[in-house]
Amino acid sequence: MTKAVHVIIEGRVQGVWFRGWTIQEARRLSLTGWVRNCSDGSVEAVFCGAAADVDVMLEMCLQGPSAARVERVQATPTDDPGVEGFGRGVV
Repeated sequence: MTKAVHVIIEGRVQGVWFRGWTIQEARRLSLTGWVRNCSDGSVEAVFCGAAADVDVMLEMCLQGPSAARVERVQATPTDDPGVEGFGRGVV
């Protein structure tokens, strides 16, 4: 079963390699989608793939890379972004 979610991650998540870490981990889980920094200091992403793998990625986002301090992860269902692979989103 495929699952797609739109995610907003808040806290100290910019300037700590969160986007690079997200790309690395999403690719490892064979997810498609994108990640980008937002002007309010949050990180936004779309994850799409096997439901279990998307759930694993959401759990991982609660911690992030070692320098991050995640305060909140908000995920809402969305449509498959229709992209190949996983990379940086357009700002």
